Amino acid sequence: MESSPLIRKLSAFVALSHVELAMLERLHQRQRSFVAGSDLVYQGQSEQAAYILAEGWVCSYKVQRDGSRQIVDFQVPGDFLGLRSILLRTSDHSFEPVVDIQATEVLKDDLLELFAQTPRLAMAIFWAASRDEAMVVEHLVGIGRRDADARIAHFLLELGSRLTLVGLGSREEYGCPLTQYHLADALGLSPIHVNRVLKQLREAGLITFRHGRVTIHDHSRLVDLAEFDPAYLDQTGPLLK
Repeated sequence: MESSPLIRKLSAFVALSHVELAMLERLHQRQRSFVAGSDLVYQGQSEQAAYILAEGWVCSYKVQRDGSRQIVDFQVPGDFLGLRSILLRTSDHSFEPVVDIQATEVLKDDLLELFAQTPRLAMAIFWAASRDEAMVVEHLVGIGRRDADARIAHFLLELGSRLTLVGLGSREEYGCPLTQYHLADALGLSPIHVNRVLKQLREAGLITFRHGRVTIHDHSRLVDLAEFDPAYLDQTGPLLK
């Protein structure tokens, strides 16, 4: 458990005690598998569980009446799925595995019990939810104000930082199962435009995204292009000792 993505992530906010680690281990009793492309939570669903992603990638999205899809964010190991929905009673968006995944099912009563017994863990989970909200704000700014090259660069830099935190990559290189269609639905671009921008970034010697792997060749130049400030990810070390 101590090396799990969730523990690595929450440890960026709080130095977890043995008691808190034991509480989190108790939370991981219901392991479930889901196949790619089949929603584990769907928009409008009520009385569902939340999940902790252990392996694989998930996209959260909303569908419009015309069938078009807007991807809100991608979840990586260590992330909660549907945490807000379990407290609001109805899910306002869907979660779909990008690849086959392993996740822990977390029932509302178990979560509320954890909050009541371990306030520091409750604060850590609140921190994780607040961090997710900060990322959505950045994505909104990206879609509304950033040029396509800065938008893609910012998104890929953010993914690198998130995966580094949970021990699944580095800021220079990480595995990424997303397609250009996923990026298009998330970044408000067409797949053709995404392809064109990725080619331009590769030819400029900044980044290569090929065969499910992202390699950043010039991190500082890419940061300058995206105007990427990772402060919103709050990964500098635990606030609670």
